[in-house]
Amino acid sequence: MSENLTWHETSVGNEDYRRKNGHQSGVLWFTGLSGSGKSSIANQLNKVLYEKGIQSYLLDGDNVRHGLNADLGFSEEDREENIRRIGEVAKLFADSGTIVLTAFISPYQKDRDLVRASVQAGDFIEIHVDCPVEECETRDPKGLYKKARNGEIKGFTGIDAPYEAPPKPELVLDSKTHDVESCAEQVWKLLQKKNWV
Repeated sequence: MSENLTWHETSVGNEDYRRKNGHQSGVLWFTGLSGSGKSSIANQLNKVLYEKGIQSYLLDGDNVRHGLNADLGFSEEDREENIRRIGEVAKLFADSGTIVLTAFISPYQKDRDLVRASVQAGDFIEIHVDCPVEECETRDPKGLYKKARNGEIKGFTGIDAPYEAPPKPELVLDSKTHDVESCAEQVWKLLQKKNWV
């Protein structure tokens, strides 16, 4: 970082936005294997928040790779940079008074911990969308597991690359047993319990 950069304090801060919006802001970080249902659950919850008049925004892994992170591949280094950038964007949304939902495999705990550390204490909720790899492979909505098994994709999380499940997430969603709506409802109840909404 250049030594010529200086942080510029703004006259309107996140507490001002929160008062205006009438609710807390922060980061809901959905993590889990490909096919576990992260995007579907986050999308359903975002719809619920929107319908209740809550300022929210969804950042989805695939969608972000079409633009902001189009220059990144899937090496360990690129995955780290992918999550670092998303963490910075999520922090900006949270600072603007928005509840931002992120749906990313984000396989490494250290990367998720860095995002948590970058926001104010209490403004990060880690949600593990827990689904066995066998179930995810059965679903295989994008055909990626099949390609990974055929050797067409190398370093695929859950097959030949690791996934580090969160040891202490704020919430675990069993997406094999519970449907999308039920999982979204569980997150909504957690937000109520934590007085975010």
